Amino acid sequence: MEACTASIWPRMEPFLLGALQVAPPSKLSMHYLRKMACYVRTREGCFPQLSWHMWRHIACGKLQLAEELAWLYFETFDLLVPRAPEEKLEWAEALSQSQSPRELDRQRSKLCVDTLQFLLFLYMQQLNRVSLRTSMIGEEWPSPRSRSSSLTSERETKTSSSNKNWDDQAHVTFVQTHLSELLELLSEPGEVSSSGQVLRDSQLPFEAVQALSLLLEGSTSRGRTVHPIHRLLSRAPLQSQAGYSKTSHTFSLQLLQNWLRQTLTLNPFGISTCLRSGKKLAWALQVEGAMKRVKIARNTHTAVPGSKVVVMSQVYKQTLAKDSEKLSGANVKLHRCSEAFIYLLSPLRSVTLDKCRNSTVVLGPVETNVHVQSCENVRLVCVTARLVIGASSHCTVHALTPTRPLLLPGNTALTLGPFHTHYPTLEDHMASVGLAVVPNLWDLPLLYGPDGPAPDPSCYRILPPEEFLLMVVPFQSEGDTCEVPGGLPAAYQQAVEARERSVQEWQRTVKDAHLNKEQRRQFQALVEQKFHEWLLETGQRQELDSLVPPTVAQANSTDCSQSSCSSEPSLQHQKDQVSRQAAAGRTSTVC
Repeated sequence: MEACTASIWPRMEPFLLGALQVAPPSKLSMHYLRKMACYVRTREGCFPQLSWHMWRHIACGKLQLAEELAWLYFETFDLLVPRAPEEKLEWAEALSQSQSPRELDRQRSKLCVDTLQFLLFLYMQQLNRVSLRTSMIGEEWPSPRSRSSSLTSERETKTSSSNKNWDDQAHVTFVQTHLSELLELLSEPGEVSSSGQVLRDSQLPFEAVQALSLLLEGSTSRGRTVHPIHRLLSRAPLQSQAGYSKTSHTFSLQLLQNWLRQTLTLNPFGISTCLRSGKKLAWALQVEGAMKRVKIARNTHTAVPGSKVVVMSQVYKQTLAKDSEKLSGANVKLHRCSEAFIYLLSPLRSVTLDKCRNSTVVLGPVETNVHVQSCENVRLVCVTARLVIGASSHCTVHALTPTRPLLLPGNTALTLGPFHTHYPTLEDHMASVGLAVVPNLWDLPLLYGPDGPAPDPSCYRILPPEEFLLMVVPFQSEGDTCEVPGGLPAAYQQAVEARERSVQEWQRTVKDAHLNKEQRRQFQALVEQKFHEWLLETGQRQELDSLVPPTVAQANSTDCSQSSCSSEPSLQHQKDQVSRQAAAGRTSTVC
């Protein structure tokens, strides 16, 4: 009879969404986490659940972290905890009703996390720690590739480690390299020596293996169903291989560690497999001649929830629009997109923009993180649980978010503005991922600087109301949302109303001029001429033209399964509508 074997791999989401893409504070090193692991087992309110008040006491009083940084880690971990949308909406409502810092703190005190998993989460922040050995040794010999890479900007050089959050090979390496320390944090204080060495007869309780399921999952040789590691190790054949004792209900720490090293493998749902064997993602709006370099792949047809990946690379001079079940719940990566207009109007799990340039990205509600890294001149419009921006310049972000936008080092000339658009199913999508319109902290960014000085506050500005314009999503579909969810902040609403009054006054001026038919025709031609000249001068003509590709007939006859939107509108009609509204000065020039 064939022996039961297992394959274990690192889960993608804790590394992708949990590890901040920046070097962690020095106080989160193993030395201090080892002390914390002992401390939490001896204090009330710390084990097996860690309350916010006790974590704040440890972080601020023992580790000397700032309170806002302590809450950042606590809140980030909580984003990884599976919760029903209704529960998230109730939490958002409770936070929005907290009118003072004291009431807010009282509400936060109701939040608790699994202590052992939180220890693993804090240790996992070492993923993006710069290796002193690597930085000192570098490559053995110079190469053409290394010479060319040396010409890249200092900003990109400093943030090269950020790719580890998506790199499934880096996840395996991290677990293999640090497995003994990860298990040590889960062990009782008496099970390891003072130097951190595992004792010969050290034991690990089953509850500790349950905590390990934050990072590891797998399947057996007899099935393709994916299970968290503690579920796999509840099976008798695997228990014996991993050193489980039915008498003490514990695992031999040494045998378990050896078994994990033998069974650890690459995540079969990771980005490597997706790029190698994933399916292509089709859409209707395509421009001839710009498709050769585009690489779009997905694993959503095979991946389990939490491991769904969609990768879009090198989208160049394209208008890409998609509202599809294939996107729902997916972790999306937009890589090196340039001069593109991308609309992903579905509820998403997470989105990463990496090294994108001169593009506009409009997203459906994002359940966890939107991360902008090493981007330039990107306009982003999103509703998300958390917004993170690092090493980016001249980007404008219009966001609706219940958490403070996190600004990592290396940013310059960022602009933060309120969320300013809608599409018919937006509010339904928001409800499905548990995102509400309040609280909305888009204009209260947190500048991250754990050990050194915080980023320069001049790296960002809040969009002045006089520069504010609404945005129109140029696609039609069925739904109930007909305005910006939650409305606009008062100053921005007043700016919109003032602009509308100016348009009305202009229309009255034209009407009162009593032009005859020929004069009206000449006047209309002059206005349209000036408007088209403006479109060419500002580059906005490209986006309007891309809404109707050269092969209009072919695009309109595309099968609905490959259609950009749930209902295919007349694209020329949409283009004309957006043009008229832009000409009237009522919408954003980037439509």
